[in-house]
Amino acid sequence: MAFAISSTSFQNGGAIPRKFTCDGADVSPELAWANPPAGTQSFVLIADDPDAPAGTWTHWVLFDVPAKAVSLPEGVPKVDEIPDGGRQGRNDFRKIGYGGPCPPPGKPHRYFFKLYALGRMLNLKPGSARREVEDAMQSHILGKAELMGTYRRS
Repeated sequence: MAFAISSTSFQNGGAIPRKFTCDGADVSPELAWANPPAGTQSFVLIADDPDAPAGTWTHWVLFDVPAKAVSLPEGVPKVDEIPDGGRQGRNDFRKIGYGGPCPPPGKPHRYFFKLYALGRMLNLKPGSARREVEDAMQSHILGKAELMGTYRRS
């Protein structure tokens, strides 16, 4: 079995419910994963929208999630360090934690939840930017799993 990420909140390729967007409660969706590569020491999650008008928009940066973790609950608190381990970075809304889909009216946007299995902890400070996290994880990525949902505002 390959390293994979899934959600009970929405199906891969399906619509993301309003609850998980700026038009709803803006809470993070439930995410679960299975079969991480051998040697995994931590996980990094980056959620983004490549269809944003200004270029790829980062909605969530989460790193140093312990290797023993197999899921994230719905509604991860928007705090520096999450209860079961992991640190949150700053999204492109300039806030800590998850910022849900909030596209301009028009065609649907795609939202990618990318989970990386790393061979080490990053030990960066909470609030680190996506670029810092991506720079620190280079050459330590053991595997990547991806989930995509869509959202459209009319």
